[in-house]
Amino acid sequence: MESRGRFGSRIGVVLASAGSAVGLGNIWRFSTEVGRNGGAAFILVYLLFVLFLAMPVLVGEFVIGRASKANTVDCYRRLAPGERWHMMGYLSVLAGFMVLSFYSVVAGWTLHYSCSSLMGHISGGLDHAVLFNSFVSHPFRPLAYLFVFLLLTHLVVSRGVQNGIERFSKCMVPLLFIIILILVFCSLNMPGAREGLRYLLQPDFSRLTTPVVLSAVGQAFFSLSVGIGCMVTYASYFDGETRLMSSAFKICMIDTLVAVLSGFIIFPAVFSVDGISADAGPGLVFITLPSVFDSAFSGLPVLGYCFSLLFYVLLLLAALTSSISMHEICTAFILERFSLSRRWAAAIVTAVCIVLGSACSLSFGAWSEVKIFGMGFFDLFDYATAKFIMPLGGIVISLFVGWRLERRLVMDELTNGGHVARISARVVLFLLRWVAPVGVAIIFVNGLIGR
Repeated sequence: MESRGRFGSRIGVVLASAGSAVGLGNIWRFSTEVGRNGGAAFILVYLLFVLFLAMPVLVGEFVIGRASKANTVDCYRRLAPGERWHMMGYLSVLAGFMVLSFYSVVAGWTLHYSCSSLMGHISGGLDHAVLFNSFVSHPFRPLAYLFVFLLLTHLVVSRGVQNGIERFSKCMVPLLFIIILILVFCSLNMPGAREGLRYLLQPDFSRLTTPVVLSAVGQAFFSLSVGIGCMVTYASYFDGETRLMSSAFKICMIDTLVAVLSGFIIFPAVFSVDGISADAGPGLVFITLPSVFDSAFSGLPVLGYCFSLLFYVLLLLAALTSSISMHEICTAFILERFSLSRRWAAAIVTAVCIVLGSACSLSFGAWSEVKIFGMGFFDLFDYATAKFIMPLGGIVISLFVGWRLERRLVMDELTNGGHVARISARVVLFLLRWVAPVGVAIIFVNGLIGR
């Protein structure tokens, strides 16, 4: 078996972990939730849950990963030998396969739209709803983009932790921020920018119903990718000098900044065009925004071309940084459990996800009538991971770190052997013991009842 990799620098730790957190959930899903749930009021509640619920669970994953130096199954076996906590590790591996499979379908759509933008095909007053539905239901074209996207992910993961994941993150995460800032500048100079900013920044607390609050909790969890083992796997590559709490805080801030800045891109653009609704739902990115690009830049087609291309490249980069971490969950498990080389382990994961991802993609077309529990493959994978495995993982991590692990071990990890203030560690431990399990359990029960 190959020796375990590790990250080579602190900036590599932060950028790779932030890249794992930053994904389509920050741009596509976050903007959809903000649009549906009243703008700024939703964002404020979301920020509170990031700080007091999602971040402690993230720190808990860091503790498990670094203390064990193992994959998501063996980490529990090493820290609690002879007990059944490792069953959560198997669920994490299963979730990694499922999330990467259906996530790569949507990522394939972003790759298609990036290529179409490059070729100038997203313009000219086209019926974008018809174009989108025609594409996703096509028997072969989405599968080709799915395959290419998974191959790109495979090429990074197969190169290892430092030469693949860390090196890619150091290049792509800064590039992602540069593109975001360019798009924010362009969007804020559109005619309807003021109305878009008012919608985004002026809270309407009358919209804060119980479902909206629960949506904010779920988005905080989904956005940071906690509960499925991504951060346990990455933390197993941390060295002893990495400060877990400060790293988690930086990752949360980067993740939240990307999400909020995506709102500064999307909503000023949406409000610049009459007849376009901010609560357009999941079709916002692939149907509504192409119409916005058509209308807002009708007099400046070159600017519209550049804006459209940069936006979909941004989505593609965000999708890649997250898919790499999900691939790594499964790759690390197979590599260590079956004593395979990294290249073979990565190849197995990629092959399995191509098969599962194809089933998810075909559920929009040729297999649309195939239902399991009343859902197609795409919806089933999404539901099982977002509504069941992720919150269950959050509960298990909170209980395991907060109550099962020795307090001395947890405090030693949180304080880096006494080099970090103990008061901060006590606050995080309190949140893990008493706040996170209750909060995540509410998400879990609501998700099951809501179905």
